[in-house]
Amino acid sequence: MSIQAKPLPKVELPPLRQIGQPLRRIDAMEKCVGVTRYSADYAMTNMLHAKVLRSSKPHARITKLDISKALAYPGVEAVLTSDDMPNQTLVTDMPGQTGQQRRAGSDAPVLAKEIVRFYGEAIALVAAQSLDIAERAVKLIEVEYEELVGVFDTEEAMKPGAPIVFAPDNIVAEHKVKRGDMEKGFAEADLIVEREYRMPYIDHAYLEPESGVAWVDDQGVVHIRVCTQVVEHYRSIALALGLSQNKVHIEGTLLGGGFGGKEDITVEIYIGLLAMKTKKPVRLEYTREESLKAHSKRHPFIIRHKTGVKKNGKITASQVRLISNSGAYVFLSPYVLMYATSSAVGPYYVENVDLHGYSVATNNPFSSAFRGFGAAQACVAYEQHMDEIAKEIGMDRLELRKVNYIQTGQTTATGAEITSAAWLEETVTHSLAKLGEKSKPSADHIKIGHGFASYMQSYGRIMFFHDTSQAWVTLEQDGGVTIRCGVPDLGAGQISALCQIAAEVLGVSMLEDVVIYYTDSALTPLAGTSTATRQLYMSGNAVLMAATSVRTNVLTFAAEKFDVTLDDMDIAERKAFVKTDPTKFIALDDLAKQSAAAGVELSNLSMFKAPFCERPDPETGQGEIWPDFTFGAMAVEVAVDMETGEVSVLKSVACHDIGRAINPVAVEGQIQGGGMQGLGYGLMEDLIVDQGYLKTHSFAEYLIPTAYDMPAIQTIILESGTGKGPFGAKGIGEPSLTPGAPALANAVADAIAARVTQLPLTPERVLAAIKQKKEFV
Repeated sequence: MSIQAKPLPKVELPPLRQIGQPLRRIDAMEKCVGVTRYSADYAMTNMLHAKVLRSSKPHARITKLDISKALAYPGVEAVLTSDDMPNQTLVTDMPGQTGQQRRAGSDAPVLAKEIVRFYGEAIALVAAQSLDIAERAVKLIEVEYEELVGVFDTEEAMKPGAPIVFAPDNIVAEHKVKRGDMEKGFAEADLIVEREYRMPYIDHAYLEPESGVAWVDDQGVVHIRVCTQVVEHYRSIALALGLSQNKVHIEGTLLGGGFGGKEDITVEIYIGLLAMKTKKPVRLEYTREESLKAHSKRHPFIIRHKTGVKKNGKITASQVRLISNSGAYVFLSPYVLMYATSSAVGPYYVENVDLHGYSVATNNPFSSAFRGFGAAQACVAYEQHMDEIAKEIGMDRLELRKVNYIQTGQTTATGAEITSAAWLEETVTHSLAKLGEKSKPSADHIKIGHGFASYMQSYGRIMFFHDTSQAWVTLEQDGGVTIRCGVPDLGAGQISALCQIAAEVLGVSMLEDVVIYYTDSALTPLAGTSTATRQLYMSGNAVLMAATSVRTNVLTFAAEKFDVTLDDMDIAERKAFVKTDPTKFIALDDLAKQSAAAGVELSNLSMFKAPFCERPDPETGQGEIWPDFTFGAMAVEVAVDMETGEVSVLKSVACHDIGRAINPVAVEGQIQGGGMQGLGYGLMEDLIVDQGYLKTHSFAEYLIPTAYDMPAIQTIILESGTGKGPFGAKGIGEPSLTPGAPALANAVADAIAARVTQLPLTPERVLAAIKQKKEFV
């Protein structure tokens, strides 16, 4: 059936010169020719090399830890255990600059002491004169264990008498959202649909494993050059090292991917400790195998939906139960759970909701931030469930969604009003129209399926964190522009976006006239974490504020020279001119010089503050959580081999309303990259953990999609201009991933007329679903 794209509301965006242009990123050329320096590319004179000894057991008591042979090995300069820690624990809660009190029970040990709680937990550190010596020394450390009974299944971990991962019990977090009258809502329903959906561990699989180098200067300052999403970790690191905060300096580098995996502290604390101990530079770089073992994972979830629906498709009640696997330590699990639970009904207006989530500790790898941050797992469940509801009531799945889509002015399950454009029908119909009719199958045993998924997802951090970002913008006396902002760039173009904003405001060329200094905890104003799709919103607005202040200063000075008002002036192409008579102008460099001579401020430090709010009610979850939402959809066509269960993606289309595209090429890259990651989540990615033991040790076992596996994602960028970011922009970094996996799952279900409720959709699971359908029939 052919789908017609819904006409877009009339939107008149003000014309701009730099914003909206597909400009080359400022770091593109260096990356293309291979000269960009990542954290692993840095070395220093007399530098030592580090290695980490990790647990070979998922749950055990350390009965012997003998480092004497390793310490005596020639070339070894330090071996550290938990006994050498100034502070035995590491803060894992609320990374960033908010300064709020951290959550009780959220700290994790730097190195295991007495008990190891997951396979791969760090036990000891080695620093040696060469990498080879460090690797040999680690093997000389003698460890003996008394194995303890572990718990690896979340539902088992919740039962009375289950082994306790850490006191007092295995419930790491609980979150509830309640609204309306559930008894009334279910009574009004013509049908109640119940289903369960499961999602696995997956790895971030960034191209660049964790690495860094640390050294101590003559003032006793520990400098750490590292790939990180959070330079503000210097505070937590200082606490763990037993130093004052001004004695730790984080110098971030460009990242080869993060996706949340470099949001937590990784190598920083280890090289900091070893540099302090040896008084020499220390370098640590994980191999891929070490990286897979050491860093956090996406939370596995079990999500159960019970939904009341009328024959006309209107949802009358939604009850959702969620269980996430936090692994052995807390990290950001409570917040991931809050995102998932609060997003559990999806982009739909439901008057009666009862959402209840638990995050549960197990002796598995620890879980933390991952692109999508709980909202992605929620979407996997709610969008599959919408298709299941449509099937049960015999209604077209798109029409079912149209009946229930949330609208601007309505409220979310937590009672927060939608204040920006909610282009849900627009994005889904544009996606489906572009996808077109079903392709013809290449053989009789091949079935073609179409699937789609809609979503709404927040951008910007939780509002009760009281988030801020700072930026310093200077107009130099030769007309150049300098930005100083502590934003980490994950490879998504965060720093380029800031340069494009400043270039627009100050009338210069982004590539020729703007320089940015970034990601430095001591020398650039702190900009907060590159997480939560927040940097364009937060740091973009900070740069916009600072640049606008400088612009106002110099144009006010120019207006006086031309005897006009400030509103009569404009600035472009390195000239300040009178709008009604562009022949009256002054070159930007001359204006800057004259302004400076007259004492006009050519620099500005601005802080952008996100809206602040209090925490939602703990019993009902009612209250504001996020500043705004991005809305979008993805449509997928698959071919399924009914004999082998193999799924091939033939076509995919992603459509998102991003408010306004600062750089459409960068937006397209985010949509394609995120969409591909979402399809990989649905089709093949599965970090296998068996009774606590990791079985997918490398990319030979852990599968991720390649260009060979997937066709290019077709992108459609809509611009409502209603976002809270600069010039009406919305965030797209995390939202681009979210609809991919459920759209794929719905396409497979459409092809085989059966539902695979557990990701990924492996050939074995697809064949099992086909077989079960045949047996049922």
